[in-house]
Amino acid sequence: MKRICVYCGARVGARGGYLRAAEALGRALVARGIGLVYGGGGAGMMGRIADSVLGGGGEVIGVIPRGLFDAEEAHRGLTELKVVDDMHARKALMMDLADGFIALPGGLGTLEELFEILAWSKLRLLNKPCAALNACGYYDALVELLDRVVSEGFTGAKHRDALLVDDDPERLLQRMQARAEA
Repeated sequence: MKRICVYCGARVGARGGYLRAAEALGRALVARGIGLVYGGGGAGMMGRIADSVLGGGGEVIGVIPRGLFDAEEAHRGLTELKVVDDMHARKALMMDLADGFIALPGGLGTLEELFEILAWSKLRLLNKPCAALNACGYYDALVELLDRVVSEGFTGAKHRDALLVDDDPERLLQRMQARAEA
């Protein structure tokens, strides 16, 4: 894996552990020589992971729609900032640039992006590892929901298992690498 797309919010969240998780993931990416692809913002979780990777000398590619350039306070110190026309172009380019995907804690946009990747994996439109960094137990309820989706017969266990979930960034990257090589 050369680049990982990280979905995360433009806010910091209610717990300091979320920001620490973003920093730790950034350090783990740099340690493995993996570049970051993300939404291009300079605030919140987005800014924190970008700064963590940049601070370690890593590559950071931001992808931001023109309409959000100012609203999301585009990060001005990235390796590369790509400005696209809209959210659809943003997501498509991020998918193309990345070899895998990780969701940090975030809001509705983060969840939407995570579910789109999972749906595309299920439909075999995408064959790249997908994961959630479960900082402070943020994704515990999502894991329970996905297990219920399986138990209620709306998807198979193999599709639920497409999402790797872990609270340790290094272990999560190891699991993603193993999945990518399988």
